[in-house]
Amino acid sequence: MKRWTQFLLCLLLSGSIWLIHNLSQTYTGVVNVSVIAHSGLKGRASASRTAVGVGARCSATGFRLLRLKHQRRDVHVDIHEEDLVPSGGDRYTVSAAEMAKYSSELFGEGVDLVTFLNQNYSFEFGPEIFKTVPVRAVYSASFKPQYMAAAPMSVTPDSVTVYGDDSKLATVDEVLTKALSINDLSKSVGGVVKLVPVNGLRMSEKDVTWSLEVVRYVELHSDVTIGVRNVPAGVSLSVYPSRTSAVFLCRFPVRGDPAGTCEFYVDYDEFIKSESGRVVGRADNVPPYVIEWRLGQELFDCMVREEVQ
Repeated sequence: MKRWTQFLLCLLLSGSIWLIHNLSQTYTGVVNVSVIAHSGLKGRASASRTAVGVGARCSATGFRLLRLKHQRRDVHVDIHEEDLVPSGGDRYTVSAAEMAKYSSELFGEGVDLVTFLNQNYSFEFGPEIFKTVPVRAVYSASFKPQYMAAAPMSVTPDSVTVYGDDSKLATVDEVLTKALSINDLSKSVGGVVKLVPVNGLRMSEKDVTWSLEVVRYVELHSDVTIGVRNVPAGVSLSVYPSRTSAVFLCRFPVRGDPAGTCEFYVDYDEFIKSESGRVVGRADNVPPYVIEWRLGQELFDCMVREEVQ
């Protein structure tokens, strides 16, 4: 009896070694996986309505092929929008050639795709209500002396598509970034920042790329004249004061005198709409090297009179 037990144990052990050895070899076989596609199609749901069976001939170890053959769970695959071709209604088709790019997500690492069993695979993406809103960067920045931002922080993409119920979408006019705090700057900076989720809504992006151009500047002061524009014939518009100080923040090194190029004025059309008779000073022909300008006073008193013919 003892000999029989030892014999059976040896037989079992040798059989296990034989099985492990054989399953460790590489084989080629047909496998099928149930796929749910995910994508960022505008105006469409983020996931396909139902799972689609994808069959292929693959090469892998016996262990991996067995595991794939007995897999019951759905495989979730992110498919790029450009690979999904509209084929009528809610259906979008992916060719076998494009699907091959996602073979590792479909079958897992260590499995080599030989060929798909079909030439195309179609997924249904249901329609969703959406709107496109701008992204606003939320940030604070400080700079070393004589340095400043050349322009407000920019983000890419500068707008996102938001999906959800009509009532919730109506309350969203913009999407904010998470707050950024950057200090003591003397050169341009950038990075990636997450967007603040909107409760109950889905967004086409989870984060954006941001950049802030930082330049060295020189501050120039000038005394300038305030002119008038769009004054109709037969009317005279007087501005008080007619001269004021102007400050120009210019990129270093300075390329010229901005006061000799800029034209400061008040607009007659704005004066007509003003209840107080005070109008904001404007500027035209500002050189591109001027980052920022400001006048000694923001509002100017105006007085109009008809000219005698």
